Amino acid sequence: MTKKEKFYDLLKKDYVVLDGGMGTMLQASGMKVGETPEMLNITNPELIQSIHEKYYEAGSDIVYANTFGANEYKLEECGHSVEELITAGIEIAKKARDKVNKNGLVALDLGPIGILLEPTGVLSFEAAYDMYARCVKAGASAGADLVVFETMTDLLDIKAAILAAKENSDLPILATMTFEQNLRTFTGCSISAFGLTVSGLDVDAIGINCSLGPKELEPVISELSKWTNKPLCLKPNAGLPDPKTNLYNVTALGFAGYMKDLRKYGIKIYGGCCGTTPEFIKEVTNMLKENGNIQREYVEIKAAVCSPTKTVVIDEPRVVGERINPTGKKIFQEALKNKNMEYILGQALEQTNAGADILDVNVGVPGINEVEMMVDTVKSLQSVVDVPLQIDSTDPKVIEAALRVYNGRPLVNSVNGEEESLKNILPIVKKYGGAIIGLALDENGIPKKGDDRVKIAQKIIDRCVSIGIDKKDIYIDCLTLTVSAEQEGCRETLKALSRVKNELGLKTILGVSNISFGLPNRVLVNHIFLTMALQSGLDLCIINPNIPEMMGAVMAYKVLACHDLNSVNYVAKYANMPKLKTVVVDNTGNSGNSAITTSINLNDKKGNYEISDLSYAVKKGLKKEGADITRELLSKVDSMDIVNKALIPALDDIGAEFEKGTLFLPQLIMGASVASAAFEVIKENMQQNGSQKVSKGKIVIATVKGDVHDIGKNIVKVLLENYGFEVIDLGKDVPYEDVVNAIRDNDVHLCGLSALMTTTLVSMKETIELIRKNNLDCKVMVGGAVLTPEYAKEIDADFYAADAKESVDIARRVLG
Repeated sequence: MTKKEKFYDLLKKDYVVLDGGMGTMLQASGMKVGETPEMLNITNPELIQSIHEKYYEAGSDIVYANTFGANEYKLEECGHSVEELITAGIEIAKKARDKVNKNGLVALDLGPIGILLEPTGVLSFEAAYDMYARCVKAGASAGADLVVFETMTDLLDIKAAILAAKENSDLPILATMTFEQNLRTFTGCSISAFGLTVSGLDVDAIGINCSLGPKELEPVISELSKWTNKPLCLKPNAGLPDPKTNLYNVTALGFAGYMKDLRKYGIKIYGGCCGTTPEFIKEVTNMLKENGNIQREYVEIKAAVCSPTKTVVIDEPRVVGERINPTGKKIFQEALKNKNMEYILGQALEQTNAGADILDVNVGVPGINEVEMMVDTVKSLQSVVDVPLQIDSTDPKVIEAALRVYNGRPLVNSVNGEEESLKNILPIVKKYGGAIIGLALDENGIPKKGDDRVKIAQKIIDRCVSIGIDKKDIYIDCLTLTVSAEQEGCRETLKALSRVKNELGLKTILGVSNISFGLPNRVLVNHIFLTMALQSGLDLCIINPNIPEMMGAVMAYKVLACHDLNSVNYVAKYANMPKLKTVVVDNTGNSGNSAITTSINLNDKKGNYEISDLSYAVKKGLKKEGADITRELLSKVDSMDIVNKALIPALDDIGAEFEKGTLFLPQLIMGASVASAAFEVIKENMQQNGSQKVSKGKIVIATVKGDVHDIGKNIVKVLLENYGFEVIDLGKDVPYEDVVNAIRDNDVHLCGLSALMTTTLVSMKETIELIRKNNLDCKVMVGGAVLTPEYAKEIDADFYAADAKESVDIARRVLG
């Protein structure tokens, strides 16, 4: 029996039980503060085996090997290789299984690497993939029955992990992410994006672990159950921790009671995370034995595409921006040849600001490396816009390269009825979990009759479904022909579109502007054709959203078709509409001037930048433009005016959006990085002119002694530096004396301390006591998942920072 077969055989049970917290048991067993848990696989294997045995005895069907942090980044200083510690961990768990539960399974347990991926962080997707692949190979070689990725917060991180597992082993995969009470991970990933993306990657089970107790996780698991039909897993904490006692506030019996209530969401796999022990697992097992499980019914998942932070449901007409496409656009072609990413990003921002829900991305021009350019473009676009992308190419290599690094679930444009296209492209889309656009053409070209296009659409459907692509993820393009050349083609396109929508039950998409080539007043023709297509059942309109008439047609249709209830969106857009300007149309049918737009075309303003342009660059995450604008402004504006009138207000606006939950950590960091680039330009200018170096003040930061978790501290560092502060980062597991010495030696007046583990809070307390004992003129701010404002006050911290943005606010308050 293969590993997959063993796992699916286990899933035939009414329910499956996982283990509880390994760290909780190790701490109770006397693990020293700062000790690497995975090292115990070598130094004290008997302890690890005894813990596994207790969980098997409590009813666990699957135990997680003690390998959570066994990656090369976290183990760089421990003296043992990834392979040694993972092999030892799997072997220990297998011994426990063979002794207690011969039918049990052993999971290779892997958590996040501990470094944020680009563009928010410094770790590349490829490097993350390689690290996970190394772990997976070691676990598979040692005999693991499945691989678990847990406590993940970055959607691109978990995608790299899943691909590493699928491409380097045949192990079944259980993937769980960690969500906060705002129903997002701390990087801003939504539950819908997690469900769509990870289910699309075809894992074997999906779920939630850590962060909160079972009661608090109810809305999270409820929402996830709407976005996947994969077996659901729930592994909550034992409630919330008390920093004073290191104890969690839910008992084993209470934990099982909450889990009993959550059965209604169709959970298949139950377990416990931080704070749970074999007693918790025993109570959950007993509860399930006594009450049985509630089996889940199949869920109709909504047709949708997504980025990590934005899910676009195709339940009403949506706009696909067409401008990132070189066809007929000489300026865009030159931008691609010159790798002018600023121009491309400008086009993206103009379209999203004008209302595009999705952006088409085509970079195919002769004379460039299309694969390389597509990858760079996708990464760059996803650093400044949050809408989903439509990957547009005829080259399977380009499509695969883009889908590999894309963060979320994209549309793929496109496949057609030709055998070569179906054979080469559909498997790639299936592998990466994308949605597919099917063009109603084949080896014989575009059929003149709409009925023949419907036949090709049916062929595409059949092939998609045969390899496991769901019908809801297929969008058919019945193809827009130029009415000046084939006047009856318009009627046939609309006829085919209606049949595809109503008879085949598929979503539809059209590139609208093709209809008017060769005609005067093209916008009028495009506008009327779009309205006819919407009435015929068009779901995705590929248009230039900067043309008021085109966006107006979509907005008005949504009112008339009862999508925009009470005309809320229509009124919001047009209530204070300025007088329309004349729309100048180029030879592609695209407007060169829009009356309704909130974007700034920085490409057109070179040599004439204003303060507001720098604010715009900061808010949109345009790093190179921010630096360029600053250089130009310095020739005519005082440096402190640039700081006080552009950089600080823009950062304040971003911070306010972050606090409201309308902007998320990646955008916060990208905006701050633009400000940082601008500050560097100002520093260089002042140094060249003999002025004193600009610095807002020095700050010492550290993860306290005994704590090896530093991703939160690293995020704080990035933000503080990008806001203009000089950060002295002492790293993780920092002795008390080192913190004191760094403060004294560098004349620092603000220190930031981080702790993630309840057991290391005592180190935070003692570090603060030593700072006070030495009479240092230094304020202390503290943060970390296990801290509370009350405990921060109790240990004599001056400030409690709930998140990285608040640490910046504190720094600005203390250091001015």
